[in-house]
Amino acid sequence: MPRRNLIPYDPDLIEKARYLRNNSTLAEVLLWNKLKCRQMHGFQFLRQKPLDKYIVDFFCYDLLLVIEIDGSSHNGKEAYDLKRQRKLESYGIYFLRFWDSDVKNNMPGVLQVISDWIEDHNF
Repeated sequence: MPRRNLIPYDPDLIEKARYLRNNSTLAEVLLWNKLKCRQMHGFQFLRQKPLDKYIVDFFCYDLLLVIEIDGSSHNGKEAYDLKRQRKLESYGIYFLRFWDSDVKNNMPGVLQVISDWIEDHNF
C-alpha cells in the first residue's frame, strides 16, 4: 500500500476542495454515486482531493489513481491540465480522464474502463 504522507498537499486548498464537493457538476455527482462506499472493486475513492498544489476530481490512495472529468471548463486549459498531470505523475500517480458527456451518456462504458484499468494493474 502506498505511503500517504509521500504526496504533499497545500492545506490552503482544503476550503476550496470542500466548496467544490458541495458544488459538484452533474457528471461528478453521477460518477461519485458509482465510486463511493468502495463500490469499485472495494477501493476507497475520495472526491475533490488536494494533491500537491492542485485539486483532483477523484483519488484512490491504494491505486494511486486520479480520475478526472473534463468538460467545457477545461476548454483552453489543455496546457495547464497537462502540466498539472505531469507534476502529479511524478509522484507515481496514474490518471484516467473522461469527458463530461461520456459520464452522463455512457456510464457503463466509463465504469468498464475504470474496472479494466484496476484489473490490468493487478489490483
